[in-house]
Parts: sequence; structure tokens; C-alpha cells
Amino acid sequence: MENKNLHRAIFVWVSICRFLLAGVFIFSGFIKANDPYGTAYKIQDYLEAWGLSQMLPDVFPYLGAMVMGVFEFALGFYMLFGIHRRIAPTLMLIVMSFMTPLTLWLAISNPISDCGCFGDAVVLTNWQTFGKNIVLLIAAITVFKWRKTGIVKLVSEKVDWLVALYGVVFIILYTLYCIRELPVFDFRPYHIGADIRKGMEIPEGEKPTTYETTFIYAKNGVEKEFTIDNFPSDSTWTFVDSKTRIKEKGYEPPIHDFSIISQEDGTDLTDTVLDDENYTFLLVAPYLKKADDSGIDLINEVYDYSVEHGYRFLCLTASPDEDIAIWQDNTGAEYPFALTDEITLKTIIRSNPGLVLLKKGVVINKWSNNQLPDEYELNAPLDKLSIGTLNQKTVSHKLAEVLGWFAGPLLFLTLCDLAWLKWHKRKKKKEEEQTEN
Repeated sequence: MENKNLHRAIFVWVSICRFLLAGVFIFSGFIKANDPYGTAYKIQDYLEAWGLSQMLPDVFPYLGAMVMGVFEFALGFYMLFGIHRRIAPTLMLIVMSFMTPLTLWLAISNPISDCGCFGDAVVLTNWQTFGKNIVLLIAAITVFKWRKTGIVKLVSEKVDWLVALYGVVFIILYTLYCIRELPVFDFRPYHIGADIRKGMEIPEGEKPTTYETTFIYAKNGVEKEFTIDNFPSDSTWTFVDSKTRIKEKGYEPPIHDFSIISQEDGTDLTDTVLDDENYTFLLVAPYLKKADDSGIDLINEVYDYSVEHGYRFLCLTASPDEDIAIWQDNTGAEYPFALTDEITLKTIIRSNPGLVLLKKGVVINKWSNNQLPDEYELNAPLDKLSIGTLNQKTVSHKLAEVLGWFAGPLLFLTLCDLAWLKWHKRKKKKEEEQTEN
């Protein structure tokens, strides 16, 4: 009896660990597939922290982001359904054996603010990530130890190959869709429906984070740090560098670095754009040198449309004047340019270039370079068009759509495969009967 209870307890514990690992890996892989560019930016942060960014090709972070998303999702998917019961637990144990010490190093040295495991959906501190990985490592060891007897398949042997293949194909196609279009789930502070002005405000009663900047000056080969309060009056000191650190941690608004500076005369246009009662088109292109110009005709059409209807149109970039001039020469761009922080631009929209529609600081719509509206969509003033009206789908609505697109074809293919197996079995039985007669 004791033996039976022990086996039951082990089975329950292995099942808890199994489904915990499956859920975390599926979620982590799906989030990476949903926002491949965001994952690529985080990989770039890692490479810079390790001093490898200059040694690898520019395409490496983007390929790495795709592979990570597909790999994690597939492992979690296999673990969930009990497919590849030897390979999946082994690979999970290898992954967690590598990630756990890596996140310990991140927690101690803190080269980047967060590991980016779950993108912008769930942001964990480095110490929280390390704690999470300790739990997952224990779960991975448990599942690996009892992988032969403790994992029960949720699908039959007849269709497990189909389910395994479908899971991989689905996440690859989903990743490619999010690269070509935009992330289906937008967890950033500039999502459709977001009020940028409110995102910059500090709630009443909250204290802002205070910073202290120290200036490093040198004199006679000796470097010394000064604050703004004890700034050196002796002109023989020469400036070397400056450092900014957090003096007192407080509330940090979701949007804290949004500003628009006119490239032409240096005028601050931030309040002008955010307070505008009319529509504003923002063409967002962090790097004009690397921007995709395949949709330039549509961009110029949108600009002509905005001029015709009295809407503001600005191209926001972090590019130098030289790159702006080259872009103007190559594309015939007549719209004005403004300067915005590079990281902010990459956060606003995952496309270079991408188009954002604002009205009084609220994000009304977004388009990637592959989704730009054409003359057939822009056939009336924006307030009379669906694309000019805020139509924000809830996360639940989007989740239901994605689950439908996932489960529907999977169920159909599974039924087709079972029907084919049944037909093949009947055919074989008939042939055997005819042979006997």
C-alpha cells in the first residue's frame, strides 16, 4: 500500500512539474514569436554586454530571436502533449542548466535591466528571473528523472507525429506573420488606444525617481568626480566624462523619454503634437539608412492625403542629417522630419518604417511597412473612415482568435488523418478477405 501511495505521489509531482514547464516554455516561446524584433533587440543587449556585437553579423540577433521562439514553444508543446518523451525533457534540462547560472550572473553583475524572458508582457527583475529559473531547474530535473514512466501522452500514437509537426509549423508561420505585419499582442506603452500624455504622467501621491549626475574632470593627469553643487571653478580642469545614477528610486511612468524635436530648427514639437485635436500621421523610421523603401509610393500618397485634408505629417527618426538628406533624394520625400530617441522609436512600432496615427495624443492606428493604407482606403476624411476610428480589440478577443486559428486547423487535420487511417484499415481488411476467398 505504501508503495502504491508513493508511486501516486511521484506521478502527481512529476505531472505538476511537467505542466509547469510546458506552460512556461509555451508562454515564453509564444511571446518571443509574437514580438521577434523585441527579442532581437534584447539579444543585441546581451551581445553588447559580452562584447560580441561587433564580431557577429547584423542578422544574427534576428535569426536568433526566431530560433529561440520556435525552439521554446516546440519544447513546451511537446511536453504538454507528452510527445518525444525522452528528447523534450533532456533538452529542457540542458536549457535550464545553462540559463540558471546565466541569470545568476545577470543578477549579480546587472549588465542589463531584465533578461527579456517574457518580453514586455511580464517584466521581471534579474533576481526574480533567477528565482524563477531555480524552480524550473528543479522541475526539469524531476521530469528528466521520471521521463520514461511519469509522462503520459495526451494524444494517441496514430496522430502524435501530426500534432508535433503542426505545433512547429504553426509557430513558424505565426512568427513570420508578426515580422511582416506587427505583433498581434502589443504590450508596449504605445499600443493602439494608449494615451501618450497620460503614460508620461506621475500619479498624484507618487514620488518620481531622482537622479544624480556626476562629472569627471581631469587636471595634471588626475581625474576627479564633481556634482553640480561642487562644480570646479578652475578653468584648468578638463571634462572627461559624466555618469548618471539613481539617487532615489520612485515611480517611473511607462513613457518617460518621448519627445519630438524639429530637425529643421530644433523646436520642441512634443506638446504641439500631443495636444493637437486633429489627426497626426507619424512616419517612424529609427534608421533611415536601413529603412525599407519598398512602400515609399504609398507613404508619399499618405502625405499627399494628409496635406489635402489638413492633417499633420511628420517623419520621426534618430538618423543624422546626412541620412535624412539621402532619404529625401532617393524617395522624393517632401514631408518634414523630427528627431526622437532611437529606443523610443523602436518601442513605438516594430517596423522600419512604420506609420502611426495619433489624435490628441491617443494612438488610433498603426501600420507596418507592409500594411500601409492605399488610395482606396483613404477615400474620405479620417473621421468618416474605420481606420480613423479607435477600434481596440481586447487581449481576450485576440487570444480567442489565435486559439481558434491554432485549434481549428489542428482538429481538422487530426480528423482527416484518423479518417484516412480508418479507410486504409478497411481497405486492407477487404484485400485480405479477397485473398482468402
